[in-house]
Amino acid sequence: MNKTTHPPHTNKQASAVALIPFLVFIGVYLGSGIILDLKGVKMAFYQFPAPLASVIGIVTAFIILRGSFNEKIATFIKGCGDSNIIMMCIIYLMAGGFSSVSKAMGGIDATVNLGLTFIPAKYIAVGIFIITAFISLATGSSVGSIVAVGPIAIPAAQMSGSNLALVMGCVLCGAMFGDNLSIISDTTIAATRTQGVAMKDKFRINFWITLIPALLTIILLLFFGKPESVIPLQTHNFQIIKVLPYLFVLITAIAGLNVFAVLLGGTVLAGLIGIFYGDLTFMSMMTASYDGFKGMTDIFLLSLLTGGLAEMVKHAGGINFLLNQIQKIIRGKKSAQLGIGLLASLTDIAVANNTVAIIIDGEVSKEICQEYHVDPRKSAALLDIFSCIFQGLIPYGAQMLILTGFAKGQVSPFHVLPYTWYIYLLAIFGVLAIFIPYADRKLNKDPWNFQTNTPQSQSQDPLTYEES
Repeated sequence: MNKTTHPPHTNKQASAVALIPFLVFIGVYLGSGIILDLKGVKMAFYQFPAPLASVIGIVTAFIILRGSFNEKIATFIKGCGDSNIIMMCIIYLMAGGFSSVSKAMGGIDATVNLGLTFIPAKYIAVGIFIITAFISLATGSSVGSIVAVGPIAIPAAQMSGSNLALVMGCVLCGAMFGDNLSIISDTTIAATRTQGVAMKDKFRINFWITLIPALLTIILLLFFGKPESVIPLQTHNFQIIKVLPYLFVLITAIAGLNVFAVLLGGTVLAGLIGIFYGDLTFMSMMTASYDGFKGMTDIFLLSLLTGGLAEMVKHAGGINFLLNQIQKIIRGKKSAQLGIGLLASLTDIAVANNTVAIIIDGEVSKEICQEYHVDPRKSAALLDIFSCIFQGLIPYGAQMLILTGFAKGQVSPFHVLPYTWYIYLLAIFGVLAIFIPYADRKLNKDPWNFQTNTPQSQSQDPLTYEES
């Protein structure tokens, strides 16, 4: 077992009171959703703006935490201005711009039509899973993928004689595949920036954990997803060149190109293709980019404000108190990883937003990594995986609500849940990857230096931890 060489957190300042602002934030966000849901409001958990819930938590912190007003302001601004927080916010904006321009020039329609044209009707379920997985992987948005594919997948299922709930489960699973794995998804950005790791490193670990569940899902759908009576589907028009921006972003990001260059290059390529084919003008491209920026306003503000709130809570000893409690059930490196996964799962169930869950848990997970020498690249993958698992399963999540809304009452979330095969398999292999670390080969070749908080290949300092 790996051993730590620094004193335990029990020797540091710890305060249960310091956690109250965080609890207020979560309570307001969750409580408003429950109340609105009881009143029958649609999308109840998404009505109260999350940034305002964090503001209420911040106000609570200013009221109850010790110190002068100027000291609290300085701590709050320090958290908001953290380099990881600022970088995360800028990446959100650029990812929004890329997705918006690509959609405006017809990239999503081209991808969906390309798939439906070449998929035999008897394999519509597996085809829908692959199409949605590609779109969510390319755009980084599970909701956006469901919105793009759902209205097409449901009538395609009905026309081909397929099980409607099964096909809807395929849409949901494909959407969560990309939400979890995509280089430019909100969850990846939040997980990598809060843990201080490179996106390509998290992707490599995440890929090996998700690969087997995805392949098994495809095999299951090939054998058990065929309709009893097959009705041929009509062909669709598409221009394959409009898929290129998504491929460009995927390939260059995996190759290790700087994420800002990846997103800027993808946006420019999408814009040029749109202009060439007459779908965009220079001005409409700029407008689409800015619309993408505006679409990220909520998560931008939430990340910024929560960064400040987390710093105040940490400074007052709240994070150390939580770690002290977690340490009572953690016995080593593997149980520490389980703790990170459990933390992400429970938080997502509570707030019904996987990105919010990762932002809330990021600082605690980072401290657990430091305490138990869990590689933060693995931690980033676990945060993303387990938050996405439950985001896809909770009946009150945006993904499930939007998807079932397209069925106009024919199918409920509880009809879809038995067919979310990929998500269940991902949960199994997520746990297996902790006890049988088959996805850690890259990590072992370049271990993490906990002294410098960088991979050893990027550090000039010797390793400062013992290995079993």
